[in-house]
Amino acid sequence: MSEQGTGSTSEGCGGNAAPYVLGALTEEEHVEFVAHLQSCAICREEVSALEMVANALPAAAPQVLAPVELKDRVMATVRQEASLSAPAASPRRAQSRGGSFGWLQWRPALAGALVAAVVALAVVLAGSGGGSGAARARLVHAQVLAPTGTATIHLSEGHAQLDVADMPQTTPNRVYEVWLKRNGAPQPTDALFTVSSSGDATVGVPGSVNGVSEILVTSEPRGGSRVPTRSPVIVARLS
Repeated sequence: MSEQGTGSTSEGCGGNAAPYVLGALTEEEHVEFVAHLQSCAICREEVSALEMVANALPAAAPQVLAPVELKDRVMATVRQEASLSAPAASPRRAQSRGGSFGWLQWRPALAGALVAAVVALAVVLAGSGGGSGAARARLVHAQVLAPTGTATIHLSEGHAQLDVADMPQTTPNRVYEVWLKRNGAPQPTDALFTVSSSGDATVGVPGSVNGVSEILVTSEPRGGSRVPTRSPVIVARLS
């Protein structure tokens, strides 16, 4: 009975848990490992433990938008550390394991590398208090007053992007409109949008949001309105 088929021994399991949690597996490896998880309690426990670490540590840092280059550097460090720490495998053992499970003996190195990478990411984000545009970015989770949906505002250098998911479709003669509130009544923007069949949309908020206290979204007649005709379905408080 093979090691990867049953997951009954700790020696042959867990090596792909860390890259699985990190999203570092290829598509083929991901499919194989997901199938492996169905029958392997050891790997399920490994994934669960590593996900707890990965999910908990970033919560200690403020929510900011990290540059794409940061993920690349962290992933490069993970692979380098795992490579340096991995014990040499005999040709017979490597051949017997085969395929994507040929690096299962890396489990301790990869698990440690995952923890180190997440800690490093949390420290970088927590310490990025100024200087670059990415350091000044932040994430705001908006209140959704529609029956379903989620909405997030990405703020960076005085500009904002709205991401919505699972929002209700507007009727054919209506659209969603974005409003900015500073002092007094909300002011209209030319950001008019509808959502996809799954309720998703990404909308750039026009102009600067410096001094804006709230970003609102209402359902308005097609073409937009100068004053809101309905109550907001999304309210994002920026201050």
